[in-house]
Amino acid sequence: MAIASLGCKVNQCDGADIGRGLCALGGELVPFGAAADIYVINTCSVTQKSDYQSRQLIRRAARHNPEAMIVVTGCYAARAPGELAGLPGVRLVLGNDGKAELPAIISERFLGRKSFSPYPLSQESQTGDISPNLPGHTRAFVKIQDGCNSSCTYCIVPAVRGACRSVPLDEVKKRLTQLGRAGYREAILTGIHLGTYGEDLSPPASLLTLMAWADKDRPVTRMRLSSLDPTEIPAEIVTYMQKGGVLCPHLHIPLQSGDDGILAAMGRPYDRSFFMKHLQSLLAALPEMAIGLDVMAGFPGEDEEAFRHTVDLIDELPIAYLHVFPFSMRPGTPAAIMTGQVGEKTKKDRAAFLRALGEKKRQSYALQFIGRELSVLICEKGESGASGIAENYLPVTISSGISPRLNSVVTVVAESYSGGSLYGRVL
Repeated sequence: MAIASLGCKVNQCDGADIGRGLCALGGELVPFGAAADIYVINTCSVTQKSDYQSRQLIRRAARHNPEAMIVVTGCYAARAPGELAGLPGVRLVLGNDGKAELPAIISERFLGRKSFSPYPLSQESQTGDISPNLPGHTRAFVKIQDGCNSSCTYCIVPAVRGACRSVPLDEVKKRLTQLGRAGYREAILTGIHLGTYGEDLSPPASLLTLMAWADKDRPVTRMRLSSLDPTEIPAEIVTYMQKGGVLCPHLHIPLQSGDDGILAAMGRPYDRSFFMKHLQSLLAALPEMAIGLDVMAGFPGEDEEAFRHTVDLIDELPIAYLHVFPFSMRPGTPAAIMTGQVGEKTKKDRAAFLRALGEKKRQSYALQFIGRELSVLICEKGESGASGIAENYLPVTISSGISPRLNSVVTVVAESYSGGSLYGRVL
C-alpha cells in the first residue's frame, strides 16, 4: 500500500492518520514510487496547480500497477468527485467528510474484512503520526483544528472542509504528551483556521489555554504555531515567547495583499494600516521574532499601483521570509467571476518579483544572527554533516565543532550565511 498527500500541513496530518490505519490492515506501506496493490491519493485543491498535481499522481499510480486499487480523497475529491472518478484505475472517491473512515472502508469493500476496526480516526482526533518507531523523526505536525468560517472570496477551502471544529483540549494534551514520550522534540500545532481553536468546545478553550498548560507541563521541548490570521494573535502569545518557554519565537501570518482595495475585494478582515501597526507592535515586544507572511500575486483588480502597495509594505517590515502564491481561479468562488482578471504572465512576473524580495528579507533577517548563539534542533544527519532548525525557524547547517546527535538540541554559534542557511559550529 502507498499513500501520497498534497497541500497544507493539515492534509499531511490527515495522510499520516490514514497511513496508520492502512498499516493496521496488516499490509506494508511502501514509497509512492514503488509498485503497490492499493494507492491512496490525498488531494489538494487550493490552486489549479494542485489539481493538476493530484491528477498526475493518480495517473502515475495507474502506470506503476494497472491492476491496483486507486482511492482518491481530500479537498479535490470533495470539490469535484466526478472529475476524478473517471480517471484510469480510480475505484473510490471520498471527500474529507469520510476520510477518517477510509481504512475501514478499504478493509470492508476491497479486502472483505467486515470486522476490521482500526485506530480511532474521527475527524476530531486526527493529529498526526505519533509512532515511536519512525527513525529520523524529530518534528511532528499536530492537527488541532479543521474547517474555516471565513469567507475569503478566492478560497475554496470552507466549501471542501466545512465549518470550524476543534480537537478537544484533553485529546490535544494527550497527543502532545504521547509525542514527547515517543521521542519527538518539536510539535507544530496546525489547523485550517488555527486562531479559532477552542471556540466551539464546551467549555470553550483557546490557544492561550493550551499554551498555559504546555508551558507548565512541557510535553515536548518546543512548540510552534503554523499560521494565525493577523486579527487573531493575542498579545499573550508573544508573552509566552518572551518567557523563553516551550513556544518558539516564530509566527506565520497571511498578509495576501498590501492594498486596501484588494484586501476588501478578498474579504480579508483588516486593512493595510492595521496590519502594519499590528506587526510593528509584535516586533516591538519581541524584536528578533521570526515573522513569515503569505502573499498573493495577481488577484483580480490588482493593477500596478495596488501591486506596488504590497511591495512597499513588505519592504518596510522587518520580516523573516515570504510564501508567495499567484492567484488561482477556483470554480465556485466569488473571485473566479470578478472583473479585472490579471493575465498569467503578469501574475508569474509579480510572483517572481515577490519571491526575490522574500529572499532578500530572508538573508537580511538571518545575517543579524552571525556571531550569535542559537538553539538548534538537529533534524537531519548524513555523510555531509548535520543540519537543523533554530527556535526562530532559521535553517542551520553544522560546519564545525562537535558532531551532534540526530534529534538533539544543541547551541550553535552562527558564522556565515549561504544559500538560505546559516552555517555554524556547535559549542
